[in-house]
Amino acid sequence: MRTAKLLGFALTLSVSGALVAPSGCVIGKSRTMSPSVVMVNTGSQVPFRIRRKRLLNQDRGRLRLNVFKSHNHIYAQVIDDVEGRTLAACSTLDKEVKEKIDNGGNIAAASVVGAHLAEKLKDKGIESLYYDRFSGSHKYLFHGRVKALVDGVREGGIQI
Repeated sequence: MRTAKLLGFALTLSVSGALVAPSGCVIGKSRTMSPSVVMVNTGSQVPFRIRRKRLLNQDRGRLRLNVFKSHNHIYAQVIDDVEGRTLAACSTLDKEVKEKIDNGGNIAAASVVGAHLAEKLKDKGIESLYYDRFSGSHKYLFHGRVKALVDGVREGGIQI
């Protein structure tokens, strides 16, 4: 508990964040973030509805497939949220992928990236993933280059 003087009165700030007058009256309560927005342990700003899906997929033993696309390239990485590590990553900028494609910003390049990522995952013994629609600050619908990348991973033998 802290005590501060305000307008000649000694006010106390309680543990719950409320201002208490010397008479014991609660004057006001400080505003806190709702638990559905801020994660208690990490302070994450990821909304609860998205975080809940991630936690359910973690319980099923799946890892998260995160996708980022620009006009010229597409990037994919597999993230273990429990440990907070990236286990495998692939993009159209990798040497092996660059040799197989002409342009990095099309569906054919995305499917090659997916197939190459599946090879890396097979080498590490990873068999199941889930596609994270809310990858970072972007929301990618499951069509076009993103769908081609995920289909490339599926064709490589990984369950999504």
